[in-house]
Amino acid sequence: MTKNTPVAALTPLEAADELERLAAELARHDEAYYREDEPEISDADYDALRRRNDEIEAAFPDLVLKDSPSRRVGAAPSEKFGKVRHAVSMLSLGNAFADEDVHEFVARIRRFLKLADDEPVDITAEPKIDGLSISLRYEAGRLVQAATRGDGQEGENVTRNVETIRDIPRKVSGNDFPDIFEVRGEIYMSHKDFAQLNQMQVQANAKVFANPRNAAAGSLRQLDASITAARPLRFFAYAWGQVDRLPADTQRGVLDALDRWGFPVNPLTTLCTSVDELLAHYRSI
Repeated sequence: MTKNTPVAALTPLEAADELERLAAELARHDEAYYREDEPEISDADYDALRRRNDEIEAAFPDLVLKDSPSRRVGAAPSEKFGKVRHAVSMLSLGNAFADEDVHEFVARIRRFLKLADDEPVDITAEPKIDGLSISLRYEAGRLVQAATRGDGQEGENVTRNVETIRDIPRKVSGNDFPDIFEVRGEIYMSHKDFAQLNQMQVQANAKVFANPRNAAAGSLRQLDASITAARPLRFFAYAWGQVDRLPADTQRGVLDALDRWGFPVNPLTTLCTSVDELLAHYRSI
């Protein structure tokens, strides 16, 4: 076993063996989490496996597998639903585990934009809601399609189910709403609603959900839309996919437009002008 061996002490053969093991283990967990809505390990344990994989790949770049977990997003869509090919890929978020990671993230932005070290960088900060990522396609102001993230390139068609969620507008009015606009966000369940749902499940001798994320995902990914309609699902908008034009040239500006058009936006979203301000906002949530 090499999983507890420091990366610097691994031989190339040991590193290759462990990358194979990690790829298989993470693929199994992705399947359980994204397709079956039945996680086998905690988020912290999953993140630890991903970090271990990333550290070995960084030390042995020639050993990176073609199907490496670092090259995958989510899991392939279930055969139960029709498939939707995303016009713009739905990617996952990166993680930061320490203040230094956040400082390095902002430093990378400065290098990319060729900004001076003392030039301020405005950052839109909001809580990461643990739910199910969704892409909502509007044409001429009408909701025409809703798709899960799936593997980032292809997701599941859950339009009928999404139409039952009150937070999500089926029609958007406004002279400035683009003809084509894909709103992206998170379908979630509050902790209070999750507790009440599980209590009802116990009383009905039905499946009890492990956590609010899986309750939300399991409630949305139903073949019977009436089951989804009976579940207390909510929605926050936070990004966009394919658009024919944007209403603003900043993240904050687009979020303000989404709010104006009737899409729920997380009220804890704020604009930060420094890393220290960003970290202070994180700690205050």
